[in-house]
Amino acid sequence: MIRYDLKCAKGHEFDGWFKSAEAFDSLSRAGHVSCTICGSPEVEKSIMAPAVRPPRAAGERPKLQEPQNDVEAALAEMRRKIEENSDYVGLNFAAEARAMHEGKIDPRAIHGEAKADEARALLEDGIPVAPLPFLPKRKAN
Repeated sequence: MIRYDLKCAKGHEFDGWFKSAEAFDSLSRAGHVSCTICGSPEVEKSIMAPAVRPPRAAGERPKLQEPQNDVEAALAEMRRKIEENSDYVGLNFAAEARAMHEGKIDPRAIHGEAKADEARALLEDGIPVAPLPFLPKRKAN
């Protein structure tokens, strides 16, 4: 993907993302690129400086697993505590939560996955559930 600063014939400035430079050229020639403000199809790329990252020290690798800010650190800590103090029940979450609520199985702290309609049904039936702000580790990139 490539981001371009764009400008229409009326002077409006905006940006756009394209698959490649060739994709921008092709879409522009076909009249499929227009100003986001006035709709003018007369759009051209503005002069822009390339986004160049500073070089890394020799042998340094990016630290992808480390939080990059306070919010990421708080989410990582929340995830650690949830995973440490509850059982992951996967796609059986709705059934497990309902069985505990109905007294069919012993209550315990669980986390897992539920479809939107399953979660809605749990809430409508008075079963306390809450969405988590992260995906299970098996789904994370």
